[in-house]
Amino acid sequence: MRDRDDLLDGLFLSYYFLMNFKQLGIIDPILNALEQEGYKNPTPIQEQAIPVLLKNRDLLACAQTGTGKTAAFAIPIIQQIFLDKKKSNINGIKALVVTPTRELAIQIGESFRNYGKFTRLRHAVIFGGVKQGNQTRALQNGVDILVATPGRLLDLMSQGLVSLKNIKYFVLDEADQMLDMGFIHDIRKLLVQLPEKRQSLFFSATMPPPIVALSQKILGNPERVTIKPQQTTAERIDQSIYFVNKQGKSKLLLHLLKTEPIESVLVFSRTKYGADKIARVLNRAGINAGAIHGNKSQEARQKVLGSFRDGDTKVLVATDIASRGIDLDELSHVINYDMPNVPETYVHRIGRTGRANASGVAFSFCDQEERSYLKDIQKLIRQDIPVRAEHPFLEELDQQPVMQDAANPTDQRRRPAGRNFGRRKFRRNTSRRSS
Repeated sequence: MRDRDDLLDGLFLSYYFLMNFKQLGIIDPILNALEQEGYKNPTPIQEQAIPVLLKNRDLLACAQTGTGKTAAFAIPIIQQIFLDKKKSNINGIKALVVTPTRELAIQIGESFRNYGKFTRLRHAVIFGGVKQGNQTRALQNGVDILVATPGRLLDLMSQGLVSLKNIKYFVLDEADQMLDMGFIHDIRKLLVQLPEKRQSLFFSATMPPPIVALSQKILGNPERVTIKPQQTTAERIDQSIYFVNKQGKSKLLLHLLKTEPIESVLVFSRTKYGADKIARVLNRAGINAGAIHGNKSQEARQKVLGSFRDGDTKVLVATDIASRGIDLDELSHVINYDMPNVPETYVHRIGRTGRANASGVAFSFCDQEERSYLKDIQKLIRQDIPVRAEHPFLEELDQQPVMQDAANPTDQRRRPAGRNFGRRKFRRNTSRRSS
């Protein structure tokens, strides 16, 4: 009887799965791939965006990473190209997805491969920081869908290796990070190379005025989909805030790593220099840590990520931009070493833990200059983050010396007296070199 009940439950779940995605108009080859990937129900952005895109409408979507937005645009693009090829087999790149980072480009490429495994469509991923040989060979073999970072794409276009004349579907992903990374001029160069008649999709985690202005240049009369950030803040994430002075953050971080049951943690730094410095301090204290940011080579970033996924490295320190596209399902903790100055970024950061029905913990360090950031964050998520200001360790911070970075010995709380100390030192060094 139990076996019979299990069989009936399995048949019902299979039917329920197919009906949920089938009701969105998805064809069987993609349904089969989604079922193999373990997809059961569409996420809110998939449920809202897929029908719009299958009607060939432009789309302006505001959604965080982790909401299922890659599938929201990849599935309908695969379906439309697959159906188009059955009518007329036109050669050339038909869909272009532009994204800011190498990691995110690789992840999006994997999604196209997984969702389109039964369609025989060909995709390629191109990005900078590596030799172009393998990428150009993939292009020469023929590509239906191209995922690219802006710099490498423009480079290969200038070499005559990439043509955008047959593009029917254009996706600009993580648009807010594109602007933060200074890609706006590259995007403008790409836009003039795209056919005027195309379907355009614009995805961004935030929608400040510059992003809205950019979307108006790319899109016609788009449908709009917004997945509110507070909907993506998992209630099961245990959030807390530590009020601590800027000089005491490194000591507080070490204290938590040594006293809290932290299995794996992603530490967010606002700057590339800060990420490297945090990793150095932790490694000197005997805690295996690695840093990733935009100045790291692709090989170095993959090495650090591999070590973290294997468990050899306990702490991964990253900037917001470098963290985009990193797929870390089993992450016990997130620590905001620096508070983000964009409130939506906080939601994105803590959303990296507590995934796949797991619990998660998010600690945030807030110094005096960051109090206004915290106020904006709590206004956005409509809740007060519990404060651990009474923690006895914090009371000791003002009495203890600041941890110095061995690679930057001048980074101290107290410097020698005299306004021209640094200038005199520079002159001495200059005269010594010239002698």
